[in-house]
Amino acid sequence: MTAYRDQYAKLFNNGEGVKVLGISVDPDTTLASWAKEQDFPITFLSDTGAVVGKQYGVAVQTRIGLLDSRIVYVLDKDGKIAHVMAPFREMEPPAYDSLAAAVARVSAQK
Repeated sequence: MTAYRDQYAKLFNNGEGVKVLGISVDPDTTLASWAKEQDFPITFLSDTGAVVGKQYGVAVQTRIGLLDSRIVYVLDKDGKIAHVMAPFREMEPPAYDSLAAAVARVSAQK
């Protein structure tokens, strides 16, 4: 998530015409505290029951509990999925170039 924060201007047009949501199984109080502490410019949503994660098929049971896979969805202006990066390879710099290109492509659509 810090890479999203640190590359926010490049990846997400500095928020111009783009809304970035991070969904986590962590409680909302934990997310809010962490987001404030880390100065994130994005909105975090809590999905403690993994309801959304299950709907998107990204919730996975691990030995420490239910977690969401790291998958990035880029939605168009109508809220339809326009691009999927599954899994999102956050440790590979080219993944961020692909994400920026997908966001730019969708943002350019009228």
